[in-house]
Amino acid sequence: MIAEGMNLGTPAEDNPKTRRPIIAIDGPAGAGKSTVARHLARHFGLLNLETGAMYRAFALKALASRTSLENLSALLTLSNNTMIRLEPAEAGNRVFLDGVDVTTQLREPEVTDGASRVSIHPQIRAWMVRLQQELGAAGGVVMEGRDIGTVVFPNADVKIFLDAAPEVRGLRRYDQLAPEAAAEVQPEALLRDLHERDERDRNRADSPLKPATDAVLLDSTRMTLEEVVARAEAIVAEKLGMEAPKA
Repeated sequence: MIAEGMNLGTPAEDNPKTRRPIIAIDGPAGAGKSTVARHLARHFGLLNLETGAMYRAFALKALASRTSLENLSALLTLSNNTMIRLEPAEAGNRVFLDGVDVTTQLREPEVTDGASRVSIHPQIRAWMVRLQQELGAAGGVVMEGRDIGTVVFPNADVKIFLDAAPEVRGLRRYDQLAPEAAAEVQPEALLRDLHERDERDRNRADSPLKPATDAVLLDSTRMTLEEVVARAEAIVAEKLGMEAPKA
């Protein structure tokens, strides 16, 4: 599998004095990571890399090819012939799977659930982590996912763990669905699936979802989007002494 679309540069950990900052945002599904990451990237003039989209793209391919999400051998074989490209865009990354733009398909419930299921395999995670490290190697990025601050970039300059109550996250996830998909999904079923995904993500043996010891915890349950974004912005500014580029 090849991740393209960026100048990979020199590994970040090898040149801490010359690379630009790395901001890691972790948290469970529906916490608002993508929205916050997009804003921070725009505000501070960085690139936003939604690593979860890589897992969803691979899950989409596995589902389309009828590859069992529990069959590790088959998944590894599939990965050897998979190409994923992320292209940063104003509204978020465009995701290309084997040359085809699949961005609009990645929020479908079956794909979202599939991403969680393929991610429990340590070999798949190790493969994805290598790709994610390449993508963020030169710095100057905001990366969001579930193990960015703990595994992918443990030496990230800023780490935020964004969380919210499951009921709030479930409603946010429902609001993200395309109208045709939302019409076929009951919010109660979506919340049940989210609880199951939380269990898998938090209890998997390899790289479980948890805050890094030096992450700033940000609970958005009772916050508006504007308040969450402002708080995240302040955290980055305080940690790095950065300001938004002047227009």
